[in-house]
Amino acid sequence: MIVRSLKDIENTDRHVKAASGTWESKRIVLAKEKVGFSLHETVLYAGTETSMWYANHIEAVLCTGGEAELTNEETGETHWIEPGTMYLLDGHERHTLRPKTDFRCVCVFNPPVTGREDHDENGVYPLLTEPEEG
Repeated sequence: MIVRSLKDIENTDRHVKAASGTWESKRIVLAKEKVGFSLHETVLYAGTETSMWYANHIEAVLCTGGEAELTNEETGETHWIEPGTMYLLDGHERHTLRPKTDFRCVCVFNPPVTGREDHDENGVYPLLTEPEEG
C-alpha cells in the first residue's frame, strides 16, 4: 500500500514545474510504482495558454478548481471547463487550455509517465520508460 500526500511531494523531484512557466504538477503516482497509470495534481496558471498533444498517452482530466476554456485544435470546438467537469483525450486530440483563473485538476495518464516529462515543441510528452531493475 502506498499513502502519499500532496504536501509530501512539494519541492521534491515529483513536483514538476513546466519550462514554459504555465503550469506545475505534483506527480502522485508514477511509472515506477508499476500500477499501469500515473496520477497527478496539476495547476495551470490564470491568463496563460498551454497547447498540448498527447500523441503517446491517453489522459483523463477532472477539474477540481478554477475555470478554463478548452479548445479541440482538430475540430475548433470549445468547451468551458469548471469544477466537476471531466474531459478525456481518448483520440490523442491536439488541444489548448486557457485558464481564466488558476485551474486545478487531477490527471490520469496511460501509459504512466515517469515524472521527468515536459511538453516538447509540439506539446507532446515523450514516451519515457523506467530503467529495468537488477
